Amino acid sequence: MWHLAKGNAADNAVAEKFFQQAIDLDPLFTGGYTGLGAALGRAGVAFRMRDPTEAQSAEEELARRAVALDGGDAEARARLALALSERGDHQGARAEAERASVLCPNLPDAHGALGVALMYSGRPKEGLAALETCIRLDPRGPLMMNRLGQVALAHYFCCEYASAVEAAKRQIRSFPDRWSAYRSLAAALGQLGQIADAREALEKAVSLAPLLFDSFVRRRERWLRAEDHAHILEGLRKAGWAG
Repeated sequence: MWHLAKGNAADNAVAEKFFQQAIDLDPLFTGGYTGLGAALGRAGVAFRMRDPTEAQSAEEELARRAVALDGGDAEARARLALALSERGDHQGARAEAERASVLCPNLPDAHGALGVALMYSGRPKEGLAALETCIRLDPRGPLMMNRLGQVALAHYFCCEYASAVEAAKRQIRSFPDRWSAYRSLAAALGQLGQIADAREALEKAVSLAPLLFDSFVRRRERWLRAEDHAHILEGLRKAGWAG
C-alpha cells in the first residue's frame, strides 16, 4: 500500500509484486485481491504499462473474487465499485459503493468510490461532497493521486473553474509529475480566459505524457460521458490546443 500511494509507475509495479505475494501466501485473504486490482487498474489507466482494457477487466475480476470470498468486506465492495465505474457502469458502481458504506460507514474508499460514480454519471456536486469526505477521512490514503484529480474534475464539471484551478494545483503539489493534473488545470484556466497560464499548463501536460494526452483527446474513455469529454476539450481548445 505504501508503494501504491507513491503514485508513479515504478512503485506501482513493486506494489503489484507484493500484492501477488500476499495472494500466494494466503489465497483467502481478500486484501491481496483488492490491492492487486488497484495496482493493475492504475497500471492500465494511469501509466499505460499494461493494455488498459485488459487491466480494467483484470481489476474487475479480482474485485469480484474478493467479494465472492467475503461479501461483507466493504473494501472489496468499494474496489468493485471503482472497477465498474472504469468501464462506465456507474449505476452498478453506485450500488456497490452504497453497500460498502452500509457495511462500514467510515470507510474512505466507500465514499471515494461513491464520489467517482456520481461525478462521472452527471452528478458532480454530489460526487464532490463524497470525494471530499473520502479525503477528510484519509488524507494520506494510497489512492490520493486519483481522488485529488477527481476533485478537480468535479469542480470543472460544476463549472466552478476557479475552484478547479485550486484543486488541480493541490494535486500538482502532491504529485508534480501527474500529467492529467496539468490537463485539468489547463482546461479550467482556459475557461477563465487566463490564456498564458493555460497554455503553459497545456504544454506541461503534453510534455509529461504526449501519448497519453493524445489518446485522451482523440478517444473518449469509457467512464466519461460524451458531454463531459466535450466540456474538457472545450477548455483545452481555449487553452490553445489545436485539435
